[in-house]
Amino acid sequence: MADATAAAPPTHPTPFVEIHRDAWAALAPRAQNPLTETELVQLRGLGDRLDLQEVSDVYVPLSRLINLYAAGARNLHRATSDFLGERAQRTPFVIGVAGSVAVGKSTVARLLRELLSRWSDTPRVELITTDGFLYPNAELERRGIMDRKGFPESYDRRSLLKFVSLVKSGAPEVRAPFYSHLEYDIVPGAEVVVRQPDILIVEGLNVLQPPIGGRLALSDLFDFTVYVDARTHDIEDWFVERFRSLREGAFNQKDSFFHRFAEIPEDEALGFARQVWRSVNEPNLKQNVQPTRSRATLVLRKGADHKVASVLLRKI
Repeated sequence: MADATAAAPPTHPTPFVEIHRDAWAALAPRAQNPLTETELVQLRGLGDRLDLQEVSDVYVPLSRLINLYAAGARNLHRATSDFLGERAQRTPFVIGVAGSVAVGKSTVARLLRELLSRWSDTPRVELITTDGFLYPNAELERRGIMDRKGFPESYDRRSLLKFVSLVKSGAPEVRAPFYSHLEYDIVPGAEVVVRQPDILIVEGLNVLQPPIGGRLALSDLFDFTVYVDARTHDIEDWFVERFRSLREGAFNQKDSFFHRFAEIPEDEALGFARQVWRSVNEPNLKQNVQPTRSRATLVLRKGADHKVASVLLRKI
């Protein structure tokens, strides 16, 4: 007869274990925060409320965990090379960082680049954003998808996959297009150059998309993935607040694509921001971005205050 006092299995099985922020912070007690307040200000994005305490509690332990994963990957690579009787070249450890517009994933990616470069065995850390692989505005207009900028079909996914494949294979130098947020477009002739890093971080909305039709997907090339998560209504508020901050700053520049919004009443400009969120960013989030959350190695779950409240780590 079964033990009536035995705990019932969870009603909703999950591949993740959730760790509260305080417990997570205690997992790397000897890892020190190497950043200064000045460095943090330079890394922080608009609207982010990231402080040194959160760096110590959340991101220093995360950098330590990734450092352990990277060391394990190097050991496996070495053992496989020995097994095959080869002296294969060391290849970069590749990290994917995904999440919604305005959720803070760019800050997370920049912060990880800085922290991981402070570990002695991974001094060369490069960061690439998928924005550089958006089709130019003229091409988006030609295809009739300018209003779907940020959706998977607005990216040159073949070129992005080729870029990461070349870096992953150890190519001496790989070049990517450069995207200007001020101009809201690819800058002709401008490039980002990556030269054999120890770690490559790839940040973008759709980097965790699964393979389609049996073909290789970008996510197949990642060794570790992070999804930055929050409630949808909180992200909408952050998006609108970021738009307000940009309107008061970058949009005032004459060459800004959104300069016109610095010259109209604030309520009208913020109404436009809400419309963009609900017609473009929210549908993209729900249709394409959120469904990839379960594919991540680790999920950073943020509260309404923009601070990480808990961490979900894949256990299987």
